[in-house]
Amino acid sequence: MIAPVISQFGFKTLTLVDYISLVAATTNAFNGALLARRPDHYRHFTVMGIVILAYAGGIGGGVVRDVLVNKVPSPLVNPWYLILCFVAAWLALIIDYSSAQKFKDGLFQFMTAFTLPWYAIVGAQAALTAHLGYLAAVLIGMIATTAGRWIIDSACLVVPKQLVRGEFFMTAAALTGIAYCVCIAGLGLSVALSTAIAFFIGFGFRLTAQTLGWEEWEPWEPEPLTEGEKARKKLGEGLRAELGGSDAGSANS
Repeated sequence: MIAPVISQFGFKTLTLVDYISLVAATTNAFNGALLARRPDHYRHFTVMGIVILAYAGGIGGGVVRDVLVNKVPSPLVNPWYLILCFVAAWLALIIDYSSAQKFKDGLFQFMTAFTLPWYAIVGAQAALTAHLGYLAAVLIGMIATTAGRWIIDSACLVVPKQLVRGEFFMTAAALTGIAYCVCIAGLGLSVALSTAIAFFIGFGFRLTAQTLGWEEWEPWEPEPLTEGEKARKKLGEGLRAELGGSDAGSANS
């Protein structure tokens, strides 16, 4: 009884997909903690509150993914999810404490681009392993990628990111899932190569959208609703302000 439990703490039992899932959980937990500390999300959370929201960002998407493919959620089987997400949350808090208002815009935008593809890839792979169709694989990848953000936004009394204008948040997740399915199922490439190609497609598209200010289209709005709307910073503007040493005001990213 004890040996199987202890073996879960060793990395030898993990597959490549497990490692990718751990990367997804850890980076999204870091991102979740930074998000909870942004002025537009912060609601006087305690330290434990920030850690809980980091867990929501880190493992929320994975839990939803596993439930959809009828699996026991990975964090309940492998303790490394909980351990690494906890470390990521504290690292984000340390960076936030030492940098004050810096890194609330540029770094956060970059991290959203970096973290986005991982869960899309793992979600698509989980769906394919469960013998679901390609459309379901892409959809589950999108849900797994964005479910954590939905939980955090809802907890912070903010309209979920999926519903409002942004730099093609959902589209980048969909492109990642599509690229992975095409590579592994259509072209017969290995998991590692399919993951690398899908990651760079999703990451590259999201980063390009943030850098150039590409955003989803909105329906026509009456002029009074658009008056006084805050200008959105592009990725380069936020990073230059932060790395240049000036405090950057936070914009919705």
